[in-house]
Amino acid sequence: MGPLRGVKVVELVGLGPGPFAGMLLADMGAEVLRVDRVAEAAAADRSKPATNAMNRGKQSMGIDLKHPDGVETLLRLVGRADAFFEVFRPGVAERLGIGPDECLGRNPRLVYGRLTGWGQDGPYSQAAGHDIDYIALAGALEPLGRAGEPPTPPINVLGDFAGGGMLLAYGIACALVERAESGHGQVVDAAMVDGAATMLTPFYGARASGFWGPRGTNHLDSGAPFYDTYETADGQWIAVGAVEPHFYAELVRRIGADDLDVAQQYERSTWPATKTRLAEIFRTRTRAEWCADLEMTDACFSPVLSPVEAPMHPHAVARNAFLHINGVPQPAPAPRFSRTPADVPDGPTHIGDDTDAALSAWGFAPAEIEELRATGAIA
Repeated sequence: MGPLRGVKVVELVGLGPGPFAGMLLADMGAEVLRVDRVAEAAAADRSKPATNAMNRGKQSMGIDLKHPDGVETLLRLVGRADAFFEVFRPGVAERLGIGPDECLGRNPRLVYGRLTGWGQDGPYSQAAGHDIDYIALAGALEPLGRAGEPPTPPINVLGDFAGGGMLLAYGIACALVERAESGHGQVVDAAMVDGAATMLTPFYGARASGFWGPRGTNHLDSGAPFYDTYETADGQWIAVGAVEPHFYAELVRRIGADDLDVAQQYERSTWPATKTRLAEIFRTRTRAEWCADLEMTDACFSPVLSPVEAPMHPHAVARNAFLHINGVPQPAPAPRFSRTPADVPDGPTHIGDDTDAALSAWGFAPAEIEELRATGAIA
């Protein structure tokens, strides 16, 4: 089911942020057809299950976009789609003959998504880059890390996935809502540098007002003792986020730190000594022992779990927050809807495995499919 049931999407192959956007749409019920390269379809190892979680709930077909019949095949698919998105550098789709003019010419109601690092215009638009570059230019990398240390890349979640794939899926959904009123499609320019900057909106305001200072000196970036991670006796880690005074008082009481003056919680001069004291206390017991005393209390405490551990935590189990598909644990579709809940997605298939079924479902006759295969236009 899902709130996007009935929406047909064509996803053009790309690196992580593109498949992630397609996964988000598929999770919400959209029919997503992933168009991969013919060579990759031929090279797929079909002796093992497909395990890429970002390809769950989709069909995959292979098209050669350097073949004129392959381009025409894609344009026919786009003609029946509600949305199409690509992740090329600006101008590449146009050179291939599948740019916005060609696609919207075939289907004026089409939502055409474009996901890039730098956007469709601007001085950087043709430059190569990766997540770390996009978040650096967006002002989103400099604030991350501890005081006196270099900025710390937060793996590639901030630019690629939150600022890229999720931004594109959101933009497509917004354009589909607008189309219901206007009847017209449009182009969605989703740039990871823009998305990363958007994630930092409250901190731009906080810097401007003077509330937020240099990296690693603030109450949410490891500067404060009441919002940080601490090592336990068994070499594991726990996290505390007791920002509000009554939560901090509860934390101090429960860990037996009677020597700490809770009234001085926001006295910055006390933070180094308080952090040292908390570190000493948390190293006296194992993570499991601290969990027994602090989990599910107002101390704002959690164990720091690895991706292997998180699916097995009782809270995740109670909420069915993770799925196991083709032997791979992965987060379940989110958010949740009361009337149109998302179905459990089908597992991913190997690249190109659904070519015939997909083309048939999208209106191609068997003879056409055979002819396209004979010419090498499809996998």
